Amino acid sequence: MQIATALALALSLAQAQLGAPMSVHRFTVKSNAGADVPLSTYAGKVLLIVNTASECGFTPQYAGLEALYQKYRARGLEVLAFPSNDFGAQEPGSDAEIKKFCELRYRTTFPLFGKIPVTGAGAAPLYQFLASRPTPKPVSWNFNKFLVDGQGQVVAHLDSEVEPGSPELARRIEALLAAR
Repeated sequence: MQIATALALALSLAQAQLGAPMSVHRFTVKSNAGADVPLSTYAGKVLLIVNTASECGFTPQYAGLEALYQKYRARGLEVLAFPSNDFGAQEPGSDAEIKKFCELRYRTTFPLFGKIPVTGAGAAPLYQFLASRPTPKPVSWNFNKFLVDGQGQVVAHLDSEVEPGSPELARRIEALLAAR
């Protein structure tokens, strides 16, 4: 897995040097059910990509993420949740257990993907890419948020403390939706 991750990152860097556009749309990830999902499926949409955990102090943000999704979905926002057990082992469940928890406890309807590592050398290729944009900054804890424009470019990396209902995040989302 680490070799594949390193190769994916090396390919991304080589493409960047050749002038190829770097975009989240180039990645394929696993759904919560294990199916391949090309992120190109979301081309033209504004994305809020979040690493989540079920046993974290920030876990109640699931409710805010769902409210944000309901508010802006019709205008082109997608919230993409990637569970991770990287911080304090706060996501110990299986993909099926995580899905059940999110649906029953927070009534989430936004896309939930398979559990992945989001930090360090073993981070999933998508998260290696995300953490390198717009300026390199590692994922610092659960519920870090990456705001991505319709072209798949990362425009902001927001820390866990930025609540989904914050005016700052709403302003950024609305500006990106208006620019689509």
